[in-house]
Amino acid sequence: MPKKQKIVTGAYIAFAALFAVAPVSNAMHIMEGYLPTGYCVAWGVICLPFLIAGFTSLKNKVKENRKNLTLIAMSGAFIFVISSLKIPSVTGSCSHMTGTGLGAILFGPAAVSVLGIIVLIFQAVLLAHGGLTTLGANTFSMAVAGPLVTFCVYKLCRTAKADRRVSVFLAAFLGDIFTYCVTSIQLALAYPSEAGGVAASAVKFLGVFAPTQLPLAVIEGILTVVIVIGLETYARPELRSIGFLSDRKEA
Repeated sequence: MPKKQKIVTGAYIAFAALFAVAPVSNAMHIMEGYLPTGYCVAWGVICLPFLIAGFTSLKNKVKENRKNLTLIAMSGAFIFVISSLKIPSVTGSCSHMTGTGLGAILFGPAAVSVLGIIVLIFQAVLLAHGGLTTLGANTFSMAVAGPLVTFCVYKLCRTAKADRRVSVFLAAFLGDIFTYCVTSIQLALAYPSEAGGVAASAVKFLGVFAPTQLPLAVIEGILTVVIVIGLETYARPELRSIGFLSDRKEA
């Protein structure tokens, strides 16, 4: 591994270790025991096809080039670190970024489902951030739905000849926002409002999350662009090997 690449990887590991000791709090992952058993099982079953596709995708990426493991590991570390940084919301809960946009842009949404569930398990066990019973719901919102939107937005922007960094920002921003739209719907389905049902409840949850999540989504978009710029500087061969960069000069 080149010296510069070792430095970048070491920085990621140190940064992740620093925030691994973050204090426990009720966070924007759906907490342990908050969803009825039927919903927990249903969301877990829905995630299974995406996880199977994700394992296959990652296996193929590593088989194509073992150096892809470095980028995969960095993408996973980015998800762990970014989604562990929490700020208080107006309800006494917390909001946080997702970090899944980087992996979705580099490797596609299927691969991120596996990275996401690994991160969510570690956070549930080590940080009491989310929960094991709600793992399926949290995986679907953060590691399936959000990355899928991120990937689609990025591809649409690039097809429209938008600047690559603008495309990365918009994709990460909208993927973050969509994650919490899905979380709001999940909570609304489990706890519909007496007046207005699921729709009214979803609007209430979105209203609670919006004040803190909108600025966080902007920050996540910017951070994702910064990471991509760093990778373009220190890991261009690896980016070419996964098809993110081509041999010709791109905007």
